[in-house]
Amino acid sequence: MGDCDDILASETAEHMFSAHPLAVSPPLSKPRRNRSDAWNHFTIDSEIAKKAKCNYCGSLIGYDKGTSAMRAHFTRCKDNPMKNVNKRQKSVSASTENVEEHICTSPSTPMFDQEAIQNVVVKMFVALDIPFERVEHAAFQNFMSVVLPRFKVPSSTELAHDVLRLWGTEKTRLKKFLSQHCQRVCLTIDTWTSSEKFCYMCLTAHFIDKDWKMHKKVLNFSQVTSHKREVMAKTVEQCLNEWGLNCVLSLTINNDSLNDVDILHLKDKLVSRNSLVLNGDFIHMRCCAYFLNLIVKESLKEIDDSVVRICAAVWYIRSSNSRFSRFKACAEQQNIEYKGFACLDFETRWDSIYLMLEDALKHHKTFEKLEMKDHKYVDELKKGKGVPTIEDWEIVRSILPFLKLFYDATLRICSSSCVTSNMYMFEVLGIGMAIKNMCNSGDVRISLMAKNMRQKYDKFWGNANSLNMLLLVGLVLDPRHKVKFVNWCACKNYNGEEADYLIDKFKSCLNSLFEEYNGGLEVSHTKSKEGGYNDPYGFNKFYQSSGCKKSETELSKYLDEALESGGDLDVLNWWKLNSSRFPIIANIARDVLAIPVSTMTPEFALSIAGRVLDSYQSSLPPITMEALICTQDWLMGAASPLLTNVEIENLEKIEQELISSHDDDE
Repeated sequence: MGDCDDILASETAEHMFSAHPLAVSPPLSKPRRNRSDAWNHFTIDSEIAKKAKCNYCGSLIGYDKGTSAMRAHFTRCKDNPMKNVNKRQKSVSASTENVEEHICTSPSTPMFDQEAIQNVVVKMFVALDIPFERVEHAAFQNFMSVVLPRFKVPSSTELAHDVLRLWGTEKTRLKKFLSQHCQRVCLTIDTWTSSEKFCYMCLTAHFIDKDWKMHKKVLNFSQVTSHKREVMAKTVEQCLNEWGLNCVLSLTINNDSLNDVDILHLKDKLVSRNSLVLNGDFIHMRCCAYFLNLIVKESLKEIDDSVVRICAAVWYIRSSNSRFSRFKACAEQQNIEYKGFACLDFETRWDSIYLMLEDALKHHKTFEKLEMKDHKYVDELKKGKGVPTIEDWEIVRSILPFLKLFYDATLRICSSSCVTSNMYMFEVLGIGMAIKNMCNSGDVRISLMAKNMRQKYDKFWGNANSLNMLLLVGLVLDPRHKVKFVNWCACKNYNGEEADYLIDKFKSCLNSLFEEYNGGLEVSHTKSKEGGYNDPYGFNKFYQSSGCKKSETELSKYLDEALESGGDLDVLNWWKLNSSRFPIIANIARDVLAIPVSTMTPEFALSIAGRVLDSYQSSLPPITMEALICTQDWLMGAASPLLTNVEIENLEKIEQELISSHDDDE
């Protein structure tokens, strides 16, 4: 150790040594004047000359040249109790200084801002869909008086006015965002009815921004005089004018909203603005989930009695703890692990019926055991259609795989947060092939059911001429599929002539679409006011006259490349990374991949009832209702309160935990 270290160690040790509770005095045989305090922590070793032993770690330290080495060892001794004490003292001292500094330099109380706090309260009521009158509830008033005594809680009227102001602010912000990021917009129309039978229409915009992120924004939720088609068409037109949206690619509706005549009226208006692709021939998109729902309803009719009996059995065991306990006892006797029933059977949701049947089938043997053990079970069900029969269980077993096919497809195509236009035809044609195979089943019941489903399917997709070509383009814009896959699916689902017709029509549409986008694309890829693309340098004349059209070259290059592998490919990210290689196709992809193939979220796509506003929502004035729905969608970036549903699975989990807890207590 150097001289400087010795001096520092000596000075550091000086203030630690005096009056230490563990200090040991050196022997009195060699008294010294001005004895160093280092000896309070060392003992002379009589067996080794000029060596002293540390009282804490036992190390031997020489003192023939003084006590500097002893002092240095003491400061770094890992067993030195004063070392930790000193660190704590320094830490406490530093903390005290920080607190004192904060007290001296910061206000004694935080800054109070009535307006800022009120804005947060408004956003909370909007986000959680809390009725405005709750702000005047004594419980909320008491809570705020404790948390923020100085805050003046607004009245319900003031809160409603604040929501309207917030709506206006956010609407202005969204308009600016749309003008900067929205290339073409895809629209969905949804219809609602209040509990007082008033009619509402919801118009939602879907688009992909410059960073290749998908967006879904509710544009309006307005009351209309009726759901008549001419009224709906006029309302859509007014909304588009209000938002300044001229470049519309598609309009997705369910079969109850607008028909082809009404779409033609809107189409003519948009064509006059020169804002449609392919002359608007494929602007009309039909809601896929709507048609899948109708097919499922048709199939469930065929097994209605079997479904009713099995559902009644499930309701029986869930109606009381004692019945449930007897059912669990039967399961344990057969060494069957009870895992609960995933979903209750709500009459308006066929997915709950499917999930209940799926779980009931797992406990088929347990229900048969219960029938022998519990006479009340038999008596209760005989009041209805009776206990489930062996035939019932076999029917359910055979139909479940096909219900699952529809269930999974509906969940995939109803997603509002990811691309669905690339999977529409994949799902539709896949279901068509599955139904075709069912028709050839050796089970007469399954074959008959499949033929009835096929009639519904053919009504929607059986005619190749009724398929929307933009959705086939969406399939090709998925680098995992492309044209060969479209050709294969066409041949699998249609006869020879129909398949050839579909393939030819699709290829013609694909080439025309590329020609249209290429004809308006400039080098810098900037949009014109009319929605097309300028060509200030005249390069397009070269492509059109040289026999080496850029669209053909780029299209061929993309289609000829090997297919991408991987089922979890992020299609938007793929195009983001490859847009520089395929600039024209990337522009098409940014538009077409934004097309929503359903107007519904999964909750309502799986429902067999209409969409009705609840009593609170129905009580609001139309303008307040629109402000609430739109603002929540914009702030939260998620489904509006109208599009949410009870989290059945969570309720089921809680219920099972309560039942288990009750069983443990007993």
